[in-house]
Amino acid sequence: MANSKRLSNAELATFFGQMAMLLDGGIYYREGIDIMLNDTKSASAKAMLEQILNELNEHGQFDVALENSGAFPEHVIRMVRLGLRAGDDKAICRSLADYYSRQESISEGIKNAVTYPMIMIFMMLLVIIVLITKVLPIFNQVFEQLGSKMNAFSTSLMNFGNRLSSSSVVLVILLVVIIAAYIFFSKVPAGKKTLARILDAIPATRKFNDAVACSRFASGVAMVYGRMDTYEGFDLVAGLIDNDRMSAKIAKCKEYLLEGKEYSEALKEAEIFSSVQSRMASIGFKSGNPQEAMNRIADEYDHEVDKRIHDIIAVLEPTLVIILSLIVGMILLSVILPLMGIMSSIG
Repeated sequence: MANSKRLSNAELATFFGQMAMLLDGGIYYREGIDIMLNDTKSASAKAMLEQILNELNEHGQFDVALENSGAFPEHVIRMVRLGLRAGDDKAICRSLADYYSRQESISEGIKNAVTYPMIMIFMMLLVIIVLITKVLPIFNQVFEQLGSKMNAFSTSLMNFGNRLSSSSVVLVILLVVIIAAYIFFSKVPAGKKTLARILDAIPATRKFNDAVACSRFASGVAMVYGRMDTYEGFDLVAGLIDNDRMSAKIAKCKEYLLEGKEYSEALKEAEIFSSVQSRMASIGFKSGNPQEAMNRIADEYDHEVDKRIHDIIAVLEPTLVIILSLIVGMILLSVILPLMGIMSSIG
C-alpha cells in the first residue's frame, strides 16, 4: 500500500545523501535500506523504509520500490530509473541529494522571510486589540468622572473594540479563516500556484520569484544533462518550475533546440539567464563541463535569493515597527492630549 505522505525537500536530500554515501562504500540497496532503517527513530520513516525493504525483497528493483512507496515525486523515480539503466545510480543519488539540499535552503530562506513579518503583524494586531478593548474603556471612565468625553476618533475605536469583545464568534471565524488560508497557500498545490501568481504580479517580489525559478532550472539541468534525452530532460525540468514566465521561456528554449540550435545558444535566445550567466553556461557547454557551470549558476542565483530575502527583512523590520509605533501613538495621543488639557484647566 502506497504511503500517502510525500517526503519533504530536507528528507529527500537526507535520503539520497545517505544512499549515495552507502553506494560509494560498496553497500547496495537492500543492505543500505536496512542500515537506514536501524538508524532512524521516526515512526513514519521506519514505515516507509520497511515498505521499500519489503519491495526490494519481493521485486529486487530499487526504482519500483521507491515508486510503490508513494513517498517520492515522479521525477525522482524517473531519475533513479534512468541511473539504474545507465549504471550511473551513484551519481544520480548525489545529484538528487544536491538538488534537494539546495531547494531546502531556498525554502528555509523563504520561510524565514515570511515568518518574522507574520509574527510582527500578529503582535501589532494583538497590541491594537488590547488597546481598543481594554485600555480605551478605562480612559473613557476617567473622562466621564471628569465630566467630559473622548473625541470622536477615540470613541469610534472604543465602540469598535466593544463590538469586537462582544462578538467572540467573529474572532474565532476570523482565526479559522486565517489558518485555512495559511494551509491552502502553504500546503495545497493549487494554493501554492495561486500564491506564486499573486507574488509574481507584485513588482517587489517578481524578481525574487524569477531568481528562485532560475536557480531551480539551473540545478535541474545540472541534474539531468547528459543522463537522458535532451527534450525529455527539458520536460522533467519544466515540471520542477512553478513560475509561468519561466515555464514559457523553457518552452521557447525547447523550440530553439528543435530548430537545431546548440544548447547554450538556445538558453541565450530564450533569455532564461542574465547575460553573465548565459556566457558562463556557454563556456561550460563548450568546455564539456556543463554540469559544473549550471551548478555555479544555481549557486549564484541562490546567493541572489539570500540577498533579496535579507533585503526584504531589512525593509520590513523597521517599516512594521514604525507602523506599530504610529498606530499605538495615534490611539494613545488621541486620549492623552485631551486628558492633559482637562487636567491643566482643572489645575
